[in-house]
Amino acid sequence: MIKYPHLDDLREQIAKKNDEITPKRIKWINANKYYYRQLVKHLSHIIEPGAKVMHLRCSIGYLLNELQPAVGVGIDDSGAQIAEAQRKYPNLEFHNQSPEATEVAGKFDYILITSVEDIIDLQAVMLCIKKNCYPHTRIVIVNYHFLWQPLVKLAEKLNLRIPQKQHNWISAWDINGICSISGYEPLINRRAILMPYNIPLISWFANKILARLPFFRFFTLHRINVARYLPDPNGDYSVSVCIPCRNEVGNIESAVLRVPMMGTHTEIIFGDDKSTDGTGDKVLEMIAKHPEKDIKLVPGPAICKATNVWSCFDSAQGDILMILDADLTVIPEELPYFYEAIARRRAEFVNGSRLVYPMHDEAMRLFNIIGNKFFSIAFSFVLDLTIKDTLCGTKVLWRSDYERIKKLRGSWGVNDRWGDYELIFGAAKKHLKILDLPVHYMERTYGETKMTDRFKNGRIMLNQVWAALWKIKFY
Repeated sequence: MIKYPHLDDLREQIAKKNDEITPKRIKWINANKYYYRQLVKHLSHIIEPGAKVMHLRCSIGYLLNELQPAVGVGIDDSGAQIAEAQRKYPNLEFHNQSPEATEVAGKFDYILITSVEDIIDLQAVMLCIKKNCYPHTRIVIVNYHFLWQPLVKLAEKLNLRIPQKQHNWISAWDINGICSISGYEPLINRRAILMPYNIPLISWFANKILARLPFFRFFTLHRINVARYLPDPNGDYSVSVCIPCRNEVGNIESAVLRVPMMGTHTEIIFGDDKSTDGTGDKVLEMIAKHPEKDIKLVPGPAICKATNVWSCFDSAQGDILMILDADLTVIPEELPYFYEAIARRRAEFVNGSRLVYPMHDEAMRLFNIIGNKFFSIAFSFVLDLTIKDTLCGTKVLWRSDYERIKKLRGSWGVNDRWGDYELIFGAAKKHLKILDLPVHYMERTYGETKMTDRFKNGRIMLNQVWAALWKIKFY
């Protein structure tokens, strides 16, 4: 934190002002329950209950308590507001400290920063909280959209809002820049609350539908920036290559020979989904023939590919989980590219994309290509990020992140037969850094594709997009 007489005077004025408005803050929250319910709803979509949360500019602790953290720590330089917060919420921990010079022990899953207009040096805050970050920590910053500045000042004059005196109007773009130069990566900018006051039906339609649509979303009151902490990328990790298979006996040996060794250790897990062509026996033969390789056979439940993949994941021991389809149409030799992207912290969820490099003539039929491109556009709209190939079987993520995503499994309202959507939806909901990685897609050399009945599969995928639309976009 920069110590300078003028800046220190501003800090003292802000702290004094916040002390003075403490009684009004309590009344204001009670008088504007609709607005605060909307704000809590948006924050809860990002910060799940039961997390470890630190809230900078916590005021009287209302938002922190509403987020239902397992561990909640609030920071504010207003002694009066901190005293009120501790009185109202004794289950939480509060500290009367400057957000720019926070001294709190421990690390947190989420660090929430609100009332950005009262922070003198946001970069000092971002640098200060690095010691409180895990590799998976998400920084959540809430600020007003500059377009609302005249209306906010008018509301203060009409006593519809507590007069703040100090306004630091900073754009979402500027916040992204400060995050980047401070060692964080901006992930997504969400827009929230088009109508802060409750007008029956009108407010519901404005906040739930219009606020998520192009053009209208520009006029929302709040910008919510989500960024991830970027730790030191050095280090090597163990890998579990999970190969779900059913009747793929002719591809097993090739998979064993072609999967490269990565990181500190690589295990190869075959999930045999009750094959009838001797696939399981072939895996056992490979285990005996190649004792130098860590090969495992996991029995699948023969329900669908997704449950087979989950069986492999649940038995995996590696730090990094990889899915490789047993047809080997995505070549195993490219798996080290995925490893590097994850291990060097370039991404937290890497999705293979077969739609970049030219394909082998018979690798993918025209109808499948058209369907893939359609669902790419649909998913990109729903998730506010670009995913070119949702059904590429090669997906890579940290095992620790899978354990978090696993808790969301089955919550989308539609059964995912392949597992791709459960993983993509879960990664997006947990605000993981998602990266598309181009792969070469070759023609299958043994066996037959399992993706038959394309129209039925298309209907299933449409249902999944529709479910995600209401769970992620229009929540």
